[in-house]
Amino acid sequence: MQKRDMKQHVSFVGALHVGFGILGLLGALAIYLMLRFAYGYVEHDPIASQILPFVGNSISLVIIFFSSLGIIGGIGLFTYRPWARILVLIVSAINCLNVPVGTAKGVYSIWVLMQRETIDMFEPGERTS
Repeated sequence: MQKRDMKQHVSFVGALHVGFGILGLLGALAIYLMLRFAYGYVEHDPIASQILPFVGNSISLVIIFFSSLGIIGGIGLFTYRPWARILVLIVSAINCLNVPVGTAKGVYSIWVLMQRETIDMFEPGERTS
């Protein structure tokens, strides 16, 4: 593939990770608020009132963590930062566990970021303009 084509692929991968990261943050907020709302219905049950906040906070924090990594890595891909390529590869490998959409996004991202032309773009001193 030509270098210009790979730049478009890298930009698309960056946009995918930023976009899905924002959706993940919104999803984490929705989960947190729904479980907080549900807490009002179970506060008379001592076991449920202890477990529900823990589960809601834990799930929300995990989603926020991975979504934030995706956003940071996606933004870094736009400026061809070497650390961003590694970060997005790691996030993409984890995304492969999220069947089916995360798997497709993860496999595509890994394919793009492992191409020789892409690796060369992220080498220090390489001109990407």
